[in-house]
Amino acid sequence: MKPPLNIVSSNDFQTPPIAIIPLLQYIPLEWTIWECATGQGNLVNAFWAYGYKNIIATDIQTGENFLGIEPKRQYDIIVTNPPFSLKQKFLERAYDLGKPFAFLLPLTTLETEKRQNLFQKYGLEIILFNHRINFQRPNGIEKSSSWFATAWFTWGLNIGKELNFVKLTDKY
Repeated sequence: MKPPLNIVSSNDFQTPPIAIIPLLQYIPLEWTIWECATGQGNLVNAFWAYGYKNIIATDIQTGENFLGIEPKRQYDIIVTNPPFSLKQKFLERAYDLGKPFAFLLPLTTLETEKRQNLFQKYGLEIILFNHRINFQRPNGIEKSSSWFATAWFTWGLNIGKELNFVKLTDKY
């Protein structure tokens, strides 16, 4: 798959194909996957390589903004590495759509009260990696060691794990 446009931004970090391996056991081959922040197509190509044939690929760079559109075709799950600067909006939109999703996000996604409220309201399951993911940089070079940890933030996949959130206060 060719990149839609040659636009480089601080959000343009492409996911290495190896990152989808932990998801494969939770996504049936017959499901239709919506990859809504396709970028250069790394995730789409990885899913194809593992036998997934029903993939909808959209990206804001081609005029298809996940925050305002939904595919005309039916889909079963949303899987993407969203722009980290838009993680709050992507999470809100995904929960509103009510379809299972898996977003590759930095662990710092857990830090804000606003996101924690979303996770408490709807639920969240996280797939953690045993090492950091090395993303392809906007210049096409893969960084040999990432400076931040990521995980698959999922909902609706029934992976069987939960997290508990507490609100800390100065009072006991």
